Amino acid sequence: MNDTTIPLYSRISLNRDFPDYNLKQGDIATFVDTVPDPDGIEEGYILEIFNALGDSIDVVTVPKSAISPLRFDKILSVRSFASTT
Repeated sequence: MNDTTIPLYSRISLNRDFPDYNLKQGDIATFVDTVPDPDGIEEGYILEIFNALGDSIDVVTVPKSAISPLRFDKILSVRSFASTT
């Protein structure tokens, strides 16, 4: 990700997979907060994940470098979200 500040409550996309959360590169989430890294290396971004109908299905924390702002030249798609539990 570049150094552009992403405003709170912006929709973002993931730029890598997170198998533990069943999330994939390109998935869309809403940026809701930040958390400091206790080692001071990279802050975390708290994201809320929604299904295609707008229902909240999870809240996760990922490194700041794992997200990208949405851009006009990208298109949204839909995939199945199979629960990992």
